[in-house]
Amino acid sequence: MKQILYSVCLFISIITNAQSFVNTSAYDKKSETTLAVTDSIISISWPTGNNTYSKLLLDLSAHKPLFKAVSCGTKTSLIDIANNIDPAFILTVGKRDLVSQNGWNIFFDKVPLKPHQSYVVNLSKDSAAVITEGAHTIVRIYNMQAASFSGALEITLYNRSPLFNIAAVLSTNIDSTAILYDAGLTSKTDNWNNIDWFDTGNHFIQVPFNSNDTAKNAEVKYRTIAAENADGSIAVFPAPHQYFYPLDEAFNLKFSWYGNNYRNMFDGYGIGIRQEPQGDKRFVPWFNAPPGTKQRLSFFCLISANNAMQNLNTVKKFTHDDYYVALPGYKTMCSHFHNEFIMKVVLAGKPIPEHPNFVNVFKNTGVDIVHLAEFHYTAHPKGPDSTRLNELNALFTQCRRLSDDSFLLLPGEEPNEFFGGHWLAFFPKPVYWIMSRNTGVPFEETTQQYGKVYHVGDTTDMFNLLKHENGLAWTAHSRTKGSVGYPDNYKNTSFFTSDHFLGAAWKAMPADLSQPRLGKRVFDLMDDMNNWGLKKHVLGEADLFSIEPENEMYAHLNVNYLQLKTLPKFDDGWQPVLDVLQQGKFFTTTGEILIPSFTVNGKTTSEAAQLDANGNAKINMHLNWTFPLQYVEIISGDGEYVYRDSISLNNTAAFGDKDFSFNINLKNKKWVRAEVWDVAVNGAFTQTVWLK
Repeated sequence: MKQILYSVCLFISIITNAQSFVNTSAYDKKSETTLAVTDSIISISWPTGNNTYSKLLLDLSAHKPLFKAVSCGTKTSLIDIANNIDPAFILTVGKRDLVSQNGWNIFFDKVPLKPHQSYVVNLSKDSAAVITEGAHTIVRIYNMQAASFSGALEITLYNRSPLFNIAAVLSTNIDSTAILYDAGLTSKTDNWNNIDWFDTGNHFIQVPFNSNDTAKNAEVKYRTIAAENADGSIAVFPAPHQYFYPLDEAFNLKFSWYGNNYRNMFDGYGIGIRQEPQGDKRFVPWFNAPPGTKQRLSFFCLISANNAMQNLNTVKKFTHDDYYVALPGYKTMCSHFHNEFIMKVVLAGKPIPEHPNFVNVFKNTGVDIVHLAEFHYTAHPKGPDSTRLNELNALFTQCRRLSDDSFLLLPGEEPNEFFGGHWLAFFPKPVYWIMSRNTGVPFEETTQQYGKVYHVGDTTDMFNLLKHENGLAWTAHSRTKGSVGYPDNYKNTSFFTSDHFLGAAWKAMPADLSQPRLGKRVFDLMDDMNNWGLKKHVLGEADLFSIEPENEMYAHLNVNYLQLKTLPKFDDGWQPVLDVLQQGKFFTTTGEILIPSFTVNGKTTSEAAQLDANGNAKINMHLNWTFPLQYVEIISGDGEYVYRDSISLNNTAAFGDKDFSFNINLKNKKWVRAEVWDVAVNGAFTQTVWLK
């Protein structure tokens, strides 16, 4: 009897210790997942769609691999596709320049040229918690440590998808810190038969597993590398856009790795993602890590009972194969490219390809309209007249030649003259103009060879040119780069307040892994312009130089979906494109989330919506998405303050298409807009609806 009593007490003690070691108070037992905690093992399974399930066995014992088993299959027949693997992270810490330019909004920083150091992020497995958030289940394991950074490991499972995210969530109290990270899965046992990926030519590559192979960096397409065995495969990939800090070039810098003893810092064989500290060797700002912010160093895993090629093809679906999908009633437009095809090829005497690489890249990415920013410090904007006009004529000739019924290549420049800061010019047809005007030279003249030619000598001339030719201008990379202080410094000028100044352009710059959205800098400006009472708009911009098939273009791109049923013909002019921009009849996206419709009390962007007597509004949105959604944010303002209503969408599964309706009180507000973000921090945003 005493022995039985002792055994019962011991059993109760083990269970009690396990439960205190793993806090499940925030776990919903009614969720779709199945959780069991026994000794130091967390067993958690979740439905992955089509009557399939995945399961993780997490071992919290010291000195043992965290993932005891990773399994998938049916609810009653799960097969291990990996055993005894560990998530692994390297944190590289450098110094941010917060003094010389614009604080945390700096781009012109060269972090790798200053002292920096890399550290393995250590996990002590002191305790854990399991948390339910909608259709997401989070396993949080404490503690993680690297240099001055500390925090926890988070594993997030997404119901109805064999997708999960692994993140080291770390903070520091040290100011002026910039960071990078490499990450992946490692093992000291032989789990795999092959390592697989698509190369930049979209060819499937398969390398036989060899546990003794020294780690190599791989130039892959779709940012994904996979490992397979006879029972299945696992693919590892980063957030498609958030993982890539802003650069001038979209070079593919070998963002994946595989092999043994990666960087002489990981013990064992692994696969994973990596960042290149040197970047494009121009301006290399890395990621901001302000004191106290929770930097989320994450990567995704997709597990499958299928082979690696099938698994990789499934990963591709999350970014539509790195393609901007067609949407009825819309045409896609990208802006701000310094490809310099005219100066580097056409006028350099080189052979002019019938189908240039950069045009093929845009077409193969689903872009219908490209707005260039040629002659960026390479040409002769101020003359001599004959040289400048010849350069413009070459630009117009090539844009006409390379445009067709399904693709518009449109001339554009970043003049950076007259207004202040950096800005882009966009005319609805070819316009010949010279950025200088000597005494006695008329503003407008007619020439035999080129027809109408403008000479622009000051701000007034520039504004008059926009009015004469119905052109548009907007601030490029506002409040950073060469536009520090702009458009704020000219917000009260006649040219800025006019309809010919569109507003500004959005790019995910700077980068901060603690933010649940991208591009906060420009969204803050967007809200400021709305509160200034100016009906301005913000379109997406890329601000990239070379565009080549081997580049990692998709990660650095965004696209504007313009409400155009048909594509204008080049020779007819493209006024409809400018009209849609000027009217705000578009939305901007990284590509994974689409907003085909958005109304406030029945009114759409740039229209005025009438609130009821109590200030209530019904906001209707149609959304299409790939990654599970995280939240929608309704942003409004009263002319002085900005208000944010965040609505969780964490009950959504991957790959959805649905109408949403939200009732929001907007009493005393003057405007409203919306943003939508998913679990990989991909996003889309609308233009503004004005309120009355």
